Amino acid sequence: MTGGRPEEQLDPVVLHHVVNSLGWPDLRPLQRAAVSPLLRGDDALLLAPTAGGKTEAALFPLLSRMTGQRWAGTSLLYLCPLKALLNNLHPRVERYAGWLGRTAALWHGDVGTSARRSVLWQRPDVLLTTPESLESMLISVNVDHRAFFAGLRAVVVDEVHAFAGDDRGWHLLAVLERLTRVVGHPLQRVGLSATVGNPAELLHWLQGSGVRTRTGRVVAPDLTATAVAPESAAPVAQPPPGRIELDHVGSLVNAATVIAALHAGEKRLVFCESRQTVEELGQLLRERGVTTFLSHASLSAEERRRSEEAFAEARDCVIVSTSTLELGIDVGDLDRVIQIDAPATVASFLQRLGRTGRRPGTVRNCLFLCRSGEELVRAAAVLLLWGRGWVEPVMPPPEPRHIVAQQVLALCLQERRVGDRTWAQCWNGLPPFGPGAEPIVAHLVDNGYLDVDDGLLFVGPEAERRFGRRHFMELTAVFTGPPEFAVLHGRAELGRIDPSLLTDEVQGERRLLLGGRSWRVTYVDWRRRRCFVEPADGGGRARWTSSGWVGASFPVTRAMREVLLGADPPVVLTARARSRLAVERDEQAPLVHPGGSLVVRGRNGDLRWWTWAGLRANATLAASLGEVVDPAQRFDDHSVRLRENLLPGDWRSLVGDAAQRLCLPEVGARALAGLKFSTALPRRLAEATLAARTADLAGAQAVLSEPVRFTTPVG
Repeated sequence: MTGGRPEEQLDPVVLHHVVNSLGWPDLRPLQRAAVSPLLRGDDALLLAPTAGGKTEAALFPLLSRMTGQRWAGTSLLYLCPLKALLNNLHPRVERYAGWLGRTAALWHGDVGTSARRSVLWQRPDVLLTTPESLESMLISVNVDHRAFFAGLRAVVVDEVHAFAGDDRGWHLLAVLERLTRVVGHPLQRVGLSATVGNPAELLHWLQGSGVRTRTGRVVAPDLTATAVAPESAAPVAQPPPGRIELDHVGSLVNAATVIAALHAGEKRLVFCESRQTVEELGQLLRERGVTTFLSHASLSAEERRRSEEAFAEARDCVIVSTSTLELGIDVGDLDRVIQIDAPATVASFLQRLGRTGRRPGTVRNCLFLCRSGEELVRAAAVLLLWGRGWVEPVMPPPEPRHIVAQQVLALCLQERRVGDRTWAQCWNGLPPFGPGAEPIVAHLVDNGYLDVDDGLLFVGPEAERRFGRRHFMELTAVFTGPPEFAVLHGRAELGRIDPSLLTDEVQGERRLLLGGRSWRVTYVDWRRRRCFVEPADGGGRARWTSSGWVGASFPVTRAMREVLLGADPPVVLTARARSRLAVERDEQAPLVHPGGSLVVRGRNGDLRWWTWAGLRANATLAASLGEVVDPAQRFDDHSVRLRENLLPGDWRSLVGDAAQRLCLPEVGARALAGLKFSTALPRRLAEATLAARTADLAGAQAVLSEPVRFTTPVG
């Protein structure tokens, strides 16, 4: 290392090991840029592609600060969204801490009782955990959380974008605020993220209540660390060099044939958009003699671990995965990434693309294999946006009232009794956990979730009944998963399946597909929700109940319209892809127009408004325009069905003021059942929460601001 640079502020022992143990001639740009702000104690958001050295960019300065300021006890938390990612990171973090005579340990649901006792006794300097496990520590009667966290100084949140976009983000923020209250002083917050479209806003979100008083900095490889103001412009993500290829194969069988034939001798990571597709493709590849491993959320943790470790050590092989391998879990050096159909977002594609091109002399690459014309157009749209340097902003879901209810209950477990006038102080003024939540607390009291005695709130009988099983573990998870059956071969759990696979009528043996292999069901334990299996020769089926397709966004759907109007993404298009795109453009030509939206009467007489606005914008339009929309409110990503008797001359008078009277979509009882803790809310507030999350007012207004043309299809 050369002198006179920021890295010389690091502890000399860290510098010594960077050069002599890691063999690095220098730090990466992100790592250099992060040194000064993190040593000063600033909050920060560190941005870099996958494998960009973000973990070291955070740990090297924080470990140096730990030594220089003589932090004692558990002084650094490292939070991840996945237990597998924590397990993967632990040896590396332990090594770095060990350079300075410090320790690191894991704490999550798979860590055994004796190891947990050791953590509580020894108090490692760095604790790697999830927000859910952190909250479990706060509410556990076996953990003296005030003593254990007394020395806490900083928190690193890895893959912070994966938290911020859903309710786990609100849960994370609320738990960090409660923890700040417990330790009695602000905690330095450092987020690690791949490229996002709104880094300044993401940093401010991570800072929580500290955004008003603490300095925050976005640190990116190509930017100098600078103080961030709310109005700061986001750096635009530029497409990295590499080879992206778009192909149309027509079926999963054909996709398997292509994967088996291409790139022999190389390590290939294949991403699919559903667990069922992962299972079916895994089986097809094995039938073609390809060494294949699988990874998805319904495989047991042990099955996933074995699969990922075997893949990391092998060479000529494929691992087929859902988004579980999109984050930074290390599966060794990859040669190829293959995408089946289209990822939902540009950000997801960037994460997946970043898994390749890590070795010197290699470039990032991704081959898209699309099974249908619509998926081909969708993939082209994602790549069109990527080619323009556009990435989705990470936005927390609005109105998290159910998380407020969960947090109030968790706080009462943590403190045992909380003042009925002072509870809001425990989140340090962070909305929406402040005084505005009083109607939610009143509902919790009125319905027995909380009891009150002498001005103190404590957990009531209804909370005990609904969430008290297994020491209130249900209270720390903010998502409701569909009921699934555990699948066991002997004593080994293989994973979990949808119960419908055990109740559907079948002729002969009942067979399952799990882990890319077929299994014969030998016994079902209905009471304990378990089934026992033995290996079978083919014929297995895979299925899982979807958590709900949220639909394409306004930008992606608009980009699909652009593709249909002739725009090509800046990637290699195979002859098959070009041919199928030509067919799609020809067939969809009556439904797209560059100057606005179209209302088209189909051959069967139905009338559809082709908005190309995305599911949420169309849901908003359908809910707001009862005068013109079909009473059944049928809509999808691309269109809204209108009343068949609607005349062009009536359009302007009926919808002329629609942009000023947009309303939120209606919410049904089935949707409410999927919102965890909704029963702890007044029904009207639960419905308002879901309605706000299914709407896109800006997208709907954009559609209404465009010209509308009534046409009749040709032919």
